[in-house]
Amino acid sequence: MAAFVIPSTVSGEIMKSLFSGAVVASVLLSASMLVSAADIPRTASAAGAEVYIISPKDGETVTSPFKVQFGLKGMGVAPAGVDVPETGHHHLLIDVKDQPAMDAPLPMTDNIRHFGKGQTETEVNLPPGQHTLQLLVGDKSHIPLNPSVESKKITINVK
Repeated sequence: MAAFVIPSTVSGEIMKSLFSGAVVASVLLSASMLVSAADIPRTASAAGAEVYIISPKDGETVTSPFKVQFGLKGMGVAPAGVDVPETGHHHLLIDVKDQPAMDAPLPMTDNIRHFGKGQTETEVNLPPGQHTLQLLVGDKSHIPLNPSVESKKITINVK
């Protein structure tokens, strides 16, 4: 079996070249991952679009679990990932005090529920007490539309 011997000066140069290439690739990859939220384009909402909660009504007392029905005027509903002009899908904000970032995908949490299949109602189970509900329409990537299409925040009482 033949053995290949690379002179140490050549192997050192090859190693330096490979290392330099790896460093450059690493820097470029890191930079590409640092795209800021401001660089993600927001989808325009349809002029005059409105989202609202059909039920429960503001101030209503409900028993858990209860149904929340979503209403939308002036635009259509489409599942997440589907790019159709003047459409979006619902997100239900439960007991959210501060508005989430409007220039980034909405996080999926117990308080921000995604309806990316195009659902227009859901069943919610909350502990007894006072709670707030609000709808926010997102685009194919779960980013709120621009300008935002959001409902009035309602307050309900769960017994």
